[in-house]
Amino acid sequence: MNNLKENLNNVRSRVDLACRTAGRAPSDVTILAVSKRHSVEKIEALSELGQRSFGENYVQEALAKIGQLREFDLEWHFIGPLQSNKTREAAGHFQWVQSVDREKILRRLSAQRPEGLPPLNVCIQVNIDREPQKSGIMPEHAADLARLCDSLSGLRLRGLMCIPRVGTEEHDPGDSYARMRVLFRELRADGLAVDTLSMGMSADLEAAIHHGSTMVRIGTDLLGPRPATGE
Repeated sequence: MNNLKENLNNVRSRVDLACRTAGRAPSDVTILAVSKRHSVEKIEALSELGQRSFGENYVQEALAKIGQLREFDLEWHFIGPLQSNKTREAAGHFQWVQSVDREKILRRLSAQRPEGLPPLNVCIQVNIDREPQKSGIMPEHAADLARLCDSLSGLRLRGLMCIPRVGTEEHDPGDSYARMRVLFRELRADGLAVDTLSMGMSADLEAAIHHGSTMVRIGTDLLGPRPATGE
């Protein structure tokens, strides 16, 4: 727990420097703490340091944490692949779902968002590098899915999310982020009121911010090594 404050300060410093380098205000970028498989105690400790937004990949794990931390003013983002049999729980307990990549999921989330709750914030996940093992809609179909999201009651279209191909000598993730920025700007040009470009993780947040990211998803550099399954 002692390292959490240092980790958070380090991540904030990196974001601030990246924003200044890109000519942007640090307030333009939200840090999303990726807390999957991390303890409730760590989430609580980070919240007491001012971290409010947390991302989870597994619905059942997240529901347990949300229940235990109900008294804290936290914003929960679902960022993992979402199966249709989990949409009701996601619609009822999260403020954001960032990983929508097909019409069926959008329609279920809209229909299952409880009355009395504000609209569910949604990002369309784009498979920007067309990797067969990854979730996400193909780039050329992202605008159609975004327009559908914008038309559904109970949902609020916020923008786009991606997990790019890992950087290698042959591939610079900055290229992926640049293409995401083009898609994002095209949605705005089409009249969609998008404001969120969720991209960038611990290893490449600087490149993502340079290319317009408004939300970086940070796991290990913030919460430390992820515990092995079953620990």
